[in-house]
Amino acid sequence: MAQYDVIVIGAGPGGYVAAIRCAQLGLKTACVEGRETLGGTCLNVGCIPSKALLHASHQLHEAEHNFAKMGLKGAAPKVDWKQMLAYKDDVIGQNTKGIEFLFKKNKVDWLKGWGSIPEAGKVKVGDEVHEAKNIIIATGSVPASVPGAEVEVDEKIVVTSTGALELGKIPKKMVVIGAGVIGLEMGSVYSRLGTEVEVIEFLDAITPGMDAEVQKTFQKMLTKQGLKFTMGAAVSKVETKGGKATVTYKLRKDESEHSTEADVVLCATGRAPYTDGLGLKALGVQLTKRGQIATDGHWQTAVKGIYAIGDAIEGPMLAHKAEDEGMACAEVIAGKAGHVNYDVIPGVIYTHPEVASVGKTEQQLKEEGRAYKVGKFSFMGNGRAKAVFAGDGFVKLIVDKETDRVLGCHIIGPSAGDLIHEICVAMEFGASAEDVALTCHAHPTFSEAVREAALACGDGAIHA
Repeated sequence: MAQYDVIVIGAGPGGYVAAIRCAQLGLKTACVEGRETLGGTCLNVGCIPSKALLHASHQLHEAEHNFAKMGLKGAAPKVDWKQMLAYKDDVIGQNTKGIEFLFKKNKVDWLKGWGSIPEAGKVKVGDEVHEAKNIIIATGSVPASVPGAEVEVDEKIVVTSTGALELGKIPKKMVVIGAGVIGLEMGSVYSRLGTEVEVIEFLDAITPGMDAEVQKTFQKMLTKQGLKFTMGAAVSKVETKGGKATVTYKLRKDESEHSTEADVVLCATGRAPYTDGLGLKALGVQLTKRGQIATDGHWQTAVKGIYAIGDAIEGPMLAHKAEDEGMACAEVIAGKAGHVNYDVIPGVIYTHPEVASVGKTEQQLKEEGRAYKVGKFSFMGNGRAKAVFAGDGFVKLIVDKETDRVLGCHIIGPSAGDLIHEICVAMEFGASAEDVALTCHAHPTFSEAVREAALACGDGAIHA
């Protein structure tokens, strides 16, 4: 029976980061993972492979629409789907092997297999039981089922994000159920590859929870790119016959029933925490109403010595949130002051243009009754953006009306996912819009749009 200071169950972004940090802090650490490769959903069937396909399909879009404008003329490239999938798989391999290298470098033992917790202080993997002073549950999440609908997923015709990353061929038509991050990213991929994409969303706005102005602008842009949206529609069932699927839905506004046919249906209605097989109920670990593991302010469950992080607990299901919790939880176990600032966790959608946000939205501040100011700047006023055909979109900075302190930022435009982090750092340090406005930004860069939005919170932007 092996003995450890910490055993982490799950080697996704939260789990592998927690394991590495524990080892760096001098704790004897092991990580349990049943997949053939490390990295969890994110590296294997989520964040990384989807970004590879987004990048490849965007290059195709550029070749078809913008190369000729720049004097780059020639036959339009043809899509070799098998090669594109091979490129995606190679990207996955590089990343997962990288985590394996980091485990060896930091002396983290990989316990291969699926783990359970027969009792506090013990983790069972296969037929072996290992002792641990502390256990971190980082088992992540799985695709959620479509609420209130009869849907049977076969990962060929009716797929989750996992199946959408490895279709046998590019479909002529795809129906995407859910207008959240996953649905819009994968919908964008296939739309660029020539697929007719229809998105069916229960709510009246896409990307639930995001800034309302961004939602409207984003939907218009995606519609212009060829995606079709059916909003306010509740899917009741998905039936497959003859290699095709029929999606039946009801419009909320008039209760009328409709149906649409597709070669592939992507179910993208969110994710659900995955805790099956751990034995939590017998241990006395408490769950929330949504099936997430309940933890205190230090990520500890109701059972002493058992912690939980990432998608398995409350909060946004984001890889970087899990990573932050993994590091903080490791530091708490090591006797340090682990901390996660949940008010400064950015969210990004990697379509083109990208969408990124952090902090409060206008709607949230109105509900709180807090006085605020908005500084907004369009990328049409940014020289670099216009030079690369990316002038659509804007930066929207929200600050406290009295103190000028930055409360939130919402960006739709080129490199939004990178630009947002300037504001994340500003918010961590309690900066004001004036602090951002007085900071010199290199020209010509997309980042100048952030500075201009900060200037717009004061006396006004220069290039507006």
